[in-house]
Amino acid sequence: MPLLLNPIEARIIGCLIEKAITTPDQYPLSLNALTNACNQKSNRDPLLDLEERVVQQAVDALIAKHLILERSGFGSRVPKYQHRFCNTGFGTLEFTPLATAILCELLLRGPQTPGELKARTGRMAEAGDVADVEAALASLAAREDGPFVVRLPREPNRRDSRYAHLFGGEIHSADPAPVPEPARETRVASTAERLDILERTVAALRDEIDGLKRRLGE
Repeated sequence: MPLLLNPIEARIIGCLIEKAITTPDQYPLSLNALTNACNQKSNRDPLLDLEERVVQQAVDALIAKHLILERSGFGSRVPKYQHRFCNTGFGTLEFTPLATAILCELLLRGPQTPGELKARTGRMAEAGDVADVEAALASLAAREDGPFVVRLPREPNRRDSRYAHLFGGEIHSADPAPVPEPARETRVASTAERLDILERTVAALRDEIDGLKRRLGE
């Protein structure tokens, strides 16, 4: 995957995706609004205190990468910015609403578990349960034009592994990709096989009990 972002660029792209979905009436963003979004105290990790000139330098770099478009509103002299990162018709990256929300949260907050992503993506996309998030993560990790996410080794005292985006480069300590769907089907087949064995065992026990009853009756 050739698309690489430094941490400030990742924060900017994440903010633009977030605001485009959650506050479309205030989007595109001016430099001041974008700086405030990057330095926002909620739904951000790590917390930053970027100056406008630093954000402008990163925006200029993203414009050069064709990931941001400068667009001013009618009658406005203030430049405003919108992303061309995905789902815009300008680039090749297309994601489902849930996958877009997941990537946005990973860009804004860093590595997270499926449960954390389920709780935090609800304001941007609908997910039925954690299994939907896990399926979206598996798809992002297995895409031919990716991978876009990777599962990290499970940390001590954590029940679930966290996932990270790969737009900052390869993560060498990552676990193998999530188990693909065919393996899940294999697990289902194994469960059915166990049920079949159990049913045969119960039937054999019933025959044995019936035989004992007949002998006792005689």
